[in-house]
Amino acid sequence: MSRPAPAFHIPPWLAHALRTQRGPVPWPAVVRGALSSGPLLLVAVLADRTSLGVVAAIAAMLAGINDRPGSRRTSVRRLGVPALAGAGGMLVGTYAGDHVGAVALSVLLTLVGLVAGGMSAVGPVASGAGTQLLVAAAIGAGMPLPDEGWQRTLAYLAGAGWLLGLRLVLPTPGAIAGDFRFDGEREAVADVYDAVAGLLDAVGTAHATARRAALTAALDHAQDALAGPRLRRYATSAAERRLHAQYAAALPLAEAATALAWAGEALSERASEGPRRLAAAVRGNTHTGPLPAPNRNAPALRALDDALLHAAEAFDRGKGADLHTRRRTARTLLRTVFGAGGREYGLRVGLCFGASAAVAQALHHAQWYGQHEHWYWLPATAVFLVKPDLGPLVSRVLCRAAGTVLGALVFAGFAAVLPRPEGLIALVAVSGALIPVATRHFAAQTAVVTVLVLALVMVGGEPQASVSRIGETLLACAIVLIVGHLPMPGQRGGGVRARLAAAGGAAQAYLAHVLHETDADSATRAVRWTLRRGAYRALAEARAAIALAAAELPALARHSEGADEIVAVLERLVDTTTACAVHLDDTGRLTPRHTERLTELLDELAKRRDRGGPGLPDLPIAV
Repeated sequence: MSRPAPAFHIPPWLAHALRTQRGPVPWPAVVRGALSSGPLLLVAVLADRTSLGVVAAIAAMLAGINDRPGSRRTSVRRLGVPALAGAGGMLVGTYAGDHVGAVALSVLLTLVGLVAGGMSAVGPVASGAGTQLLVAAAIGAGMPLPDEGWQRTLAYLAGAGWLLGLRLVLPTPGAIAGDFRFDGEREAVADVYDAVAGLLDAVGTAHATARRAALTAALDHAQDALAGPRLRRYATSAAERRLHAQYAAALPLAEAATALAWAGEALSERASEGPRRLAAAVRGNTHTGPLPAPNRNAPALRALDDALLHAAEAFDRGKGADLHTRRRTARTLLRTVFGAGGREYGLRVGLCFGASAAVAQALHHAQWYGQHEHWYWLPATAVFLVKPDLGPLVSRVLCRAAGTVLGALVFAGFAAVLPRPEGLIALVAVSGALIPVATRHFAAQTAVVTVLVLALVMVGGEPQASVSRIGETLLACAIVLIVGHLPMPGQRGGGVRARLAAAGGAAQAYLAHVLHETDADSATRAVRWTLRRGAYRALAEARAAIALAAAELPALARHSEGADEIVAVLERLVDTTTACAVHLDDTGRLTPRHTERLTELLDELAKRRDRGGPGLPDLPIAV
């Protein structure tokens, strides 16, 4: 009897390198990319300030990498904060490169890497700021330009500001169809109601857990979309207040839907019809009209019906509580930067950035190596490779190497036939347009950026440097792989542990509030919904960190083993807490099923913590 061939499983670190994001082409971002680096460079060449044009084009390119889908107002923070950090890095790097020696410069860049790495642990915007700070510092220190530091800094701000201005001024398809101010906010809020409907449809099926996770993602996206300038508590626009109220009205609906999913009893199609009509009303900026009421034969169904009535009233009145803002104090941010995750992140980035700068300086000054003018490529490349939140280390190394070789070869072919400088400027414009599409895969992004950077180098008057670019990149890959796997002081997996601790703490705060609240008035419920949002968001961030850590090589991945099981238990605990909150609102007491489930989950978490579960806080809550 023949035996079946063993199944071939691709290791996680290789599977991640092969994974590509999907979705429609972001045409508005493509247009902005075409109008950013290329036109800036053209204006600078015509004005005989080519070197400043190169700096501005680099800043626009880096801002284009951060130009992701989202609302116009969210882009102010997503693009503006990293641009300010990059300008600071350009200023520091330029003056340090002009006034200190190679050894002192390497030490200084290492210290800057430590700070930027710790800062990057705060979140995506802070990570983008840390990346631009380091890349701009390396470019400022090493790129041979005739301009003063303050001139380079202003050129950098102008380049990034130009792309940000395009993002704020140019209309998008969603804005053309409705209010120009809302190009992503309205769709994000509507997606929340669709996600509620999807969860209600999945109640009692195997898809309920995935639909609840999709609801969390939709709420996170809407929360971010509403967090931009002017969408605040005292917004004066009636349209803004209405949109704000529509988001706030979705929170009790999400709570009721989660409680129904926890109960696990299948619902009729009528239950999800109301949220879908609300989603259509948000998209069309219309009134809701009559909403079908679900049965009221269970506490969670009564909560769903009450939430639908509240939503209809809020849609018409256009007023709601300020629940969308994520409130993080300076103390919380400092705890993140100097905590276990921030320290490990900063140490890894600082060592790789500093080591790359030191090696580049040594090779730059070695007689046999020659006076290579692009030594800054080595530390700048290391920045994009080493940052843990941007992807698994080995996956990024493989993609970076492949993308650089491909981009260098493509540029070499173009450089042989294109006229200079007009052909190269056109190539910069085309590359800028391709960046928003290429960001779906790191190898593709690397290839496009390589073409753009090599074109900028030639426009600046330097010879073709494809071979040098490949050599610098491969050397940076080797340095990052070696330093990234060196033994570190303290406990490894600090990023995952920090995210788990934050998720555990948020779950604890939510559970304690639900069990100890004595008055279910609107203010108390608003606090509860805010705590619930914080708990689910922290769990989603922990899930993302664990997924990245699991795709590392085994030497690094083993430090986060078991973390996914802990997150699963915490998610069940938060789901159960939500069901308890809804039941307490209706009856004022918990059923034995609720208390037994809470006790079981808390006991399981306690056992995992006693066994050394990564990142678990103590949850001393009596049920």
